[in-house]
Amino acid sequence: MFSQFKKVSMCLVALPLFGCTTVPTTTRDPRLNGYEAKITDADFDYDPMQTPIAQCYAGELTNGSEISGATLIEDGLSAFVIRAAFARMATKTIDLQTYIYSNDFTSHILIGELKKAADRGVKVRILLDDYGTQSDIVDVILLNQHPNIEVKVFNTVSNRTRLLYYPQFLMDFNRLNSRMHNKLFIVDNVAYITGGRNVGSNYFYPETASNFSDTDVLFLGDMTRYATQSFNEYWTHHLAIPASVFPKANSKKAMRKLEGKFQRLQTEGADELRKYNTIISMAQREYKTKKFDFSWGHGKFLADPPQKVEMTMREKELYRGEIITALQNLWDKTRNNVYLSAAYFVPGQGGLEHMLREENSGVHLTIVTNSLASTNAPTVYAKWEKYRKKLIESGADVYEFMLSAENLRGKQHDRERKQSSFSVLHSKTIVFDDDISWIGSFNLDPRSAYFNTENVAIFESRDFAQKLRDMIIKDTQTSWHVTLDDGQPVWTGMRPGDPAPRVYHRSPDTTIFRRILKVMTRLVPEKFV
Repeated sequence: MFSQFKKVSMCLVALPLFGCTTVPTTTRDPRLNGYEAKITDADFDYDPMQTPIAQCYAGELTNGSEISGATLIEDGLSAFVIRAAFARMATKTIDLQTYIYSNDFTSHILIGELKKAADRGVKVRILLDDYGTQSDIVDVILLNQHPNIEVKVFNTVSNRTRLLYYPQFLMDFNRLNSRMHNKLFIVDNVAYITGGRNVGSNYFYPETASNFSDTDVLFLGDMTRYATQSFNEYWTHHLAIPASVFPKANSKKAMRKLEGKFQRLQTEGADELRKYNTIISMAQREYKTKKFDFSWGHGKFLADPPQKVEMTMREKELYRGEIITALQNLWDKTRNNVYLSAAYFVPGQGGLEHMLREENSGVHLTIVTNSLASTNAPTVYAKWEKYRKKLIESGADVYEFMLSAENLRGKQHDRERKQSSFSVLHSKTIVFDDDISWIGSFNLDPRSAYFNTENVAIFESRDFAQKLRDMIIKDTQTSWHVTLDDGQPVWTGMRPGDPAPRVYHRSPDTTIFRRILKVMTRLVPEKFV
């Protein structure tokens, strides 16, 4: 009764300014009575191994029990091209699950590829987090009008008026503070991409003002069925709301405008489009002629259950799901070394003690994380500082991501550029004993552990693990090596063209205002960063 009273009260307050537009927060809402899914289990009644994507590597996929292939996707442009190429090669189904959808130029091109696949008869499911997309203002939900595309929004904010959108977080904080952070792109139930990238230009193109340096992996084979099972669990959960209840999703006029955008991309950018199609075709040819650099092994896909969002605060703080349990087990079994690239690294007291024990027992730890200059979350950096000294004292090698020379030149010649004009480390990867790889959406911080839902892939292949390890080592070469001098941090590193290493006794490439902001954010409780 009280929740209904709050909703009515909020509507009465906002009505003179905006009117009251609400959407369900659960499929148990009577407004969804009679809802019929466009894409059903019958659409997945096919053998993934008989699809053209699987047939290209039929020999390798049938060569052993539950075998999978994995190939690293290191740069944003490749990540975009491979997604587009696989959308074009799809013949049965495509599933996209993402936290952020940016509704920008690159996003429109990607959903344009999904629409083309649907036009061919491919069944497409798109699952978006509400807060990550503010879904009633993005074009992707318009695709729900297509007969072969179904869009859902996870963990919705009920009232859609701008005035009341954010205040609702205070009234339903426990649920709305927890977000679906999972990232999956699944094609024909036999290939999937996972890692740190959301859908947006700053995840795919280095030319954007705030570019994320990230890592994805394309998996092929047995692991995909577990990824699809996880997607289905979220898709059928009562917090996954059909896009048809969002007013804009049913706008024929808005859909015509979106189709006009697709057409303009075809006509106004004809030269660029030809280059784009050439690159996509090249990626398809390389895949079909088996030139992708796959490593073969056995893997496991893990994801938090969607029910994690609805847990009480106490339940979340005590939560130890499959992801955290697997991480602890892998670390316990490690004997020699751990290489870790973590965008947001706040291990907590328990995690710190575990790492210190491992380092003291001979398991050497190499960490790459963001510097204060590169991070887009100074609150997280302020918490990371608390753990850095003890890790260095234990013998761990600690590196912080360095701003590129291009970023620095931009700052020097354009004083009005915002602090967001830089490259942010966004990877979430670990290599254990040069043998087992860990990659996914899971940040080693309290938000991933207790609040957001996440997914990871664990892959056993020494060949692949060494490639991922080498990539992390490469990042250390363009990062600051943080050591201690009389107990205080010292940053040492070289940029291209430097005749000698640079040495700093305070956070490099930062202004006094950035450092003051970092100090102020120490007041934020760690569990909420």
